Amino acid sequence: MRGLAFHGNSVAEVINFPDVDPGVEQVLIKLHSSGLCGSDFNRYREKNPNEYNGQLIRPGHEPCGEIVALGPDVKGLKVGDRIIQHHYEGCRECKFCLSGWQQLCRVVDKKEYYGGSMHGGHGDYMVAHQSTCVPLPDEVVFEVGAYLACGASTAFQALKKLNISDGDVLAVFGQGPVGLAATMFGTEMGARVIAVDISPERLNMAADSGAWATIDASDNNAPEQIKNLTDGEGADASLEAAGLAVTRVAAVESTKVFGRSCMVGEGGEVTFQPSPQIIHRHLTLLGSWTFSTFGLAEAARYTAERNVPLGSIITSRSTIEQAAVAYEKFSAGAPGKFVINWD
Repeated sequence: MRGLAFHGNSVAEVINFPDVDPGVEQVLIKLHSSGLCGSDFNRYREKNPNEYNGQLIRPGHEPCGEIVALGPDVKGLKVGDRIIQHHYEGCRECKFCLSGWQQLCRVVDKKEYYGGSMHGGHGDYMVAHQSTCVPLPDEVVFEVGAYLACGASTAFQALKKLNISDGDVLAVFGQGPVGLAATMFGTEMGARVIAVDISPERLNMAADSGAWATIDASDNNAPEQIKNLTDGEGADASLEAAGLAVTRVAAVESTKVFGRSCMVGEGGEVTFQPSPQIIHRHLTLLGSWTFSTFGLAEAARYTAERNVPLGSIITSRSTIEQAAVAYEKFSAGAPGKFVINWD
């Protein structure tokens, strides 16, 4: 079957992988859509191929498709089910796995990552454990399911942690795929969203996604601009989705006294002054790392029930044969969400 391979140094190629059959408690998924995620850039740009234990691993941790075969002892699933695949697998016995947080599994030799230690979704088919399969509502198309498989649901989970509600002012720093989903979900939850970025294209997309206001942070004065928009108080809540020191500090400084600030952007380092920036302002500082299987299901149901138009954020739809070119463009900073589609 066809699948994408990362050969190192930003070189990707579609190659033939061996056909696969599901094992015990596994299902075979025919891919309909697979999302590209910024967290794949390290594997894509790394000088070495995307290998694990000497085996070339197919990337892609945002898979969405249809179950076409069942292995032995599969329960609760059937051929024809439309599913989003949660890209973590654990021991399935510890308290974290049993509550759907398999990425937090403490049994190291049972902890797997689809697209990293196991083959991911950038191929015609993939096998996955039954515990990683989350129902895709009929109202949600496959490419939006792929978006929900990581980026959009990461935003949804963070907003749930921030307890966003009607009337809140929410500042979202970074308008990549996660930030744009946060802007759209936050608006749907009743917040007045202030979208912050340095890209005019991304800020235009944020406005189209429901942002109450947009801020060009090129001059590093976002906190001042946010306070000007809020009668000097600052935002009720802020979400940092860029993963940069400057945006993390700005997100904290933009939040009002007794406010909440959540970080989802990965990597890098940051330095805060605890007393003036956090303690004396009674700030609640949160971190949020992706979501559980239950959180993924909730995000999918919410999208279906509220008819949240996440598909409008998708700017690139490629075939598997075009995936290498799509990665070149996405890695270069093109705005919006990128997906590989098979339909």
